Amino acid sequence: MMQTPLLLTQMIERAEKYFPKKEIVSRTESGIQRFTYKQWGERTRRLASALHKLGVREGDKVGTLAWNHHRHLEAYFAIPCSGAVLHTINIRLSPQHISYIINHAGDKVLLIDSDILPLIDKIKDSIQGVEAFIVMTDGEVPKTSLENVYHYEELLSEGDPSFSFRTDLDENAPAGMCYTSATTGNPKGVIYSHRGIVLHAMALGLADTTGVCEKDTALPVVPMFHVNAWGLPFASVWFGTKQVLPGPYFTPGILAKLMQDEKVTITAGVPTIWLGLLNEIEQNEYDLSSLRSILCGGSAAPRGMIKAFEERFGIPFMHAYGMTETSPLAVIAASKSYHADLPADEKLDLKAKQGILVPGLEMKIIGKDGEVAWDGKEMGELALRGPWIASEYYQDERSQDAFRDGWLYTGDVVTIDEEGYIKIVDRTKDLIKSGGEWISSVDLENALMAHEDIFEAAVVAVPHEQWQERPVACVVLKESSRGKVTKEDILDFLKPQFAKWWIPDDVLFMSEIPKTSVGKFLKRTLRDQVQDKIKQV
Repeated sequence: MMQTPLLLTQMIERAEKYFPKKEIVSRTESGIQRFTYKQWGERTRRLASALHKLGVREGDKVGTLAWNHHRHLEAYFAIPCSGAVLHTINIRLSPQHISYIINHAGDKVLLIDSDILPLIDKIKDSIQGVEAFIVMTDGEVPKTSLENVYHYEELLSEGDPSFSFRTDLDENAPAGMCYTSATTGNPKGVIYSHRGIVLHAMALGLADTTGVCEKDTALPVVPMFHVNAWGLPFASVWFGTKQVLPGPYFTPGILAKLMQDEKVTITAGVPTIWLGLLNEIEQNEYDLSSLRSILCGGSAAPRGMIKAFEERFGIPFMHAYGMTETSPLAVIAASKSYHADLPADEKLDLKAKQGILVPGLEMKIIGKDGEVAWDGKEMGELALRGPWIASEYYQDERSQDAFRDGWLYTGDVVTIDEEGYIKIVDRTKDLIKSGGEWISSVDLENALMAHEDIFEAAVVAVPHEQWQERPVACVVLKESSRGKVTKEDILDFLKPQFAKWWIPDDVLFMSEIPKTSVGKFLKRTLRDQVQDKIKQV
């Protein structure tokens, strides 16, 4: 067989050659902008040319602090296709963590959205290794105390639209990197190779995964600064898919209107995004009939939310599982042909699981006595390996905790049924051990979210003298239900569904549940808040 390298250059060149008329719709601070793949390709080459003039060379890290828009998509290809490394930086991290990862990665140049510039101004003295700052904006560059600042569009106007990308790169060379969202300690860096990104994009195009294809219109709501927006921008460019990029500070109403106006067929985001969208379409009328799939990951989606999308609005909902270390797609809740005849409740049970392993990967689930039984009951930690799974953290001694004997130990506790469908039970650190038995906070949360008056719910453990730990439910009620629903109402709702010892000891009503920078529940902070409330009582 021919030993041809798998490189990102072949993705953009295919889009330019075969799909020059297809469209990229970009929402920026000044409104909606539209580009064909031909126009976008020329702009991307201009950016690569400009970065080369600024001294960016093979292996150099170029950081981006940006929302989902066309300029960020240009950086997604201009940087790695010229041999440098695209470093997407989570703009929702603390200033201390942002300066840490810029320094740890060794970023030479930063591409920054204008509204994020004040943040970089504040940490400029701690990131002195950065040699140039490029501001991405439709207007003028805001006032800044930074030096060596460039206007993105001015640089592009002087760039070469026919700049040649590298075709001699090693497919195993770094193309991108992203840092974990750091619930404890400093964020950990993950390197993505050209080969890994290409194979991951190919997996996204499989009919039994997300099936992304040319006729789709894709709207990645998941941020482009987080795990490559789940690979959708790469796959969409390669396959000639129309892209709709939602830009900064979107609302559920903005998303719904984009979906309606652009006839979006596939979209991706975390459960909190879809809870907001569900609330929006319950209150206002939109035509979302074009949607063939809502892809949901990041944390377990509530069963009640899945049911509402599918049964009330006729919108197919697809669960998936992955993490920064897995590029991220690893498991997806694709149904099998003979599942079409299952009763509605059993179909919903399948959709509420994370799904089956994506082709190309291997897995094992390790319990206390070795690999667990495929019975949907025995719990164990999920371990993965494959061509788009990280092999280590970037220059970090914590690698030995997660990467062992060629496997990534995910830290997620799961069960697997006789069909091979995985269900996330909890993070290893979030399982509740009460009287020597395990309680799944995820199962309790999903049950709570099925209550018609509950908007959000999270369950955490609190120390207990007799039982070691006990669960406490933290609940955000819908606005129309606040002051009307009691603790007893919620506990009575749970009692028929669980064993007595699973029922939470208390229900705390909250105005909001703390979340990570990518919309997951921040259990560590929540546990501290709950324990403080208990001490005050």
